[in-house]
Amino acid sequence: MSNNNKRSLNKTALSLALAGGLFATSAQAQLAGHNVILVHGFMMENLSQAPANMQEVKQAGEDYWRDYWLNRAEARIDWASNGRVEGDIARQAYQQVRQISQQGLCDNYCIVVTHSTGDLVTRHLLENQARWLQSEGLQPLKILAVMDLAGAGGGTELANLAVSVAYNNSWYNWPVKQAVRLFTGIDPQPDNLGVVNDLQTNVARNLSAGPNTIPRLRFVGGGSSFGGVTTPFIAGTDDGVVPTHSACGATTANAINSCSSTLSLAGQVSSQSGPSGLYYNHYPILMSEGANHSAVKDTQTGNVSVPVVNNTVLNGLQVNFASRTYNQRAWWQLWGSGNQYVEVPGSAQTSMSNLLYTTFNN
Repeated sequence: MSNNNKRSLNKTALSLALAGGLFATSAQAQLAGHNVILVHGFMMENLSQAPANMQEVKQAGEDYWRDYWLNRAEARIDWASNGRVEGDIARQAYQQVRQISQQGLCDNYCIVVTHSTGDLVTRHLLENQARWLQSEGLQPLKILAVMDLAGAGGGTELANLAVSVAYNNSWYNWPVKQAVRLFTGIDPQPDNLGVVNDLQTNVARNLSAGPNTIPRLRFVGGGSSFGGVTTPFIAGTDDGVVPTHSACGATTANAINSCSSTLSLAGQVSSQSGPSGLYYNHYPILMSEGANHSAVKDTQTGNVSVPVVNNTVLNGLQVNFASRTYNQRAWWQLWGSGNQYVEVPGSAQTSMSNLLYTTFNN
């Protein structure tokens, strides 16, 4: 074993040793020494039954993050999915942004952790929060970076389908309608889709799409959700809900199979259909072929993580995941050294969220 591999393995062992239990104490409710703000994703149950009040919205937000991140954050921005990003969602979110500013939680910079549609909601907030707060004489939030887990900032083709079915139900066959129902939880109608309207690929990519001054660190899964029923309707590879082009931060909604043109979601070093370009200040950090849409934020283990953008500093934040390169022959390869792979050693023994949390705190 090379010295580099020994150092990488030791580094991962240290990270895993620091992981601790499922819940953090208040002294640990930071990431890289900064307070954490959580922004959850799409909640389909809000479409079939709108929350009665903000208390219900907050309770749902708490439950959403309970599996891993809830006790590793100082604040949340909760919102109801039956609204639109530039309408009710922005109003709900701003009241919480306002409280965070008044409490001074981001005076020493915060790190925002999002999941799924929280990526899109956060993008709109970051573009507008300074103007909104300053109009009330309040200090804008100082955000060091955003970590987008299975980010849907580029939308999803499932939303395109849902809106199409809502307006032209008779045109679509059962498999399409089943995929839409699994995604939305409802039989779509023009007036009951809420934030799904904003998740259409063309709509999402034109919402608050100005140049981004805050680094967006992307964590991407490629595992199956809903038993694979939704996958045929999503362009390129996907995590069962969000296409890879969206999760990676690609500038176009084209079908791709990796965040890198030279590295697969499984870590194989080979030519890939990667993004033609990434949005400014968007950085795919980790990929995992086995992690599905929920596993990226929860505690599911058994999925190997692959480093993409690594060994760098983004806005003062050290991105330094352990990395191991190895060769492996397939069962049918009778000669040669096999294919080359890259992975974060030991990553299958922990969840992607825990891996990023312990690494950035190390």
